[in-house]
Amino acid sequence: GVEGEAGGEEDGQYAAWYPPLERTLACLSKLYRCVEPNVFAGLAQEAVAMCSETVHFGRRMVQRRSTPMDGMLFLIKHLLILREQIAPFNTEFAVVQKQLDFTHMREHLRRIVRGETSLLTLSASNAIFSLVSTGGPRVLESHVDSKKDLEKQLKLVCEEFIMVATKATVEPMLSFITKVTAVRVASQGAPAKSLREQAFAAPAKLAEVVEKVNEALDTALPQVAEKMKLYLLNPSTRAILFKPIKSNIAEAHGQIAQLIETEYTPDDVAEVKLLGAAELSSKLDGLC
Repeated sequence: GVEGEAGGEEDGQYAAWYPPLERTLACLSKLYRCVEPNVFAGLAQEAVAMCSETVHFGRRMVQRRSTPMDGMLFLIKHLLILREQIAPFNTEFAVVQKQLDFTHMREHLRRIVRGETSLLTLSASNAIFSLVSTGGPRVLESHVDSKKDLEKQLKLVCEEFIMVATKATVEPMLSFITKVTAVRVASQGAPAKSLREQAFAAPAKLAEVVEKVNEALDTALPQVAEKMKLYLLNPSTRAILFKPIKSNIAEAHGQIAQLIETEYTPDDVAEVKLLGAAELSSKLDGLC
């Protein structure tokens, strides 16, 4: 998982925190030694759940004013801080919630409203007797764990960020690979033109795809890395989050390299300026 983020902060760390998060943590710290453990557990569960909702609201505000990627990094930063700061509390951030379920009584109530059963008849079909005989409302219990929910939210937004950063860099390659797969599936069992003879995969077209990706490696991806440094001050946090992005980019390049080797001529290879594995790795390692 992604490591903590608050540890990367120095003096004045709280100044960079979203105010509702700071206030929630301050409140929990004061309550921790002032109330009974079971009381604190219930309060802490609700506080963490509400704080998570507030941080999600903050994300929406940030992306309105800036970009969706800024919103994602804002959310990652503050969910990491929340997770790290509640870890020392020796309590379960979970409660069992109970609620009354009247669903099995609805049909009886509908029949009474429609006048299909009488309230006055002195028999087993009496509306009140039938309603009571079905039993009272059932009690439904649900287990709510704010800490586990927090982990799920953090995992989802990290996966979202990784995918967005990957597409911002190698989307042309991913689209090209998808088209190649579709052509191969469609041509199974039938004679087909070689890949380089397909209009979308002509050497000049592939060269354009690779050129766009090379440009993104020099512009879009460094911008992603700079945004990460702005929001995530802990280098190890950035490294963990950036690692799958690097893997995705390297995998896309590897698939294109294999296609070039098997489907194109040496002259085509000279035209397509695909970065080698070592050069690509060095470029990616220098970013984060």
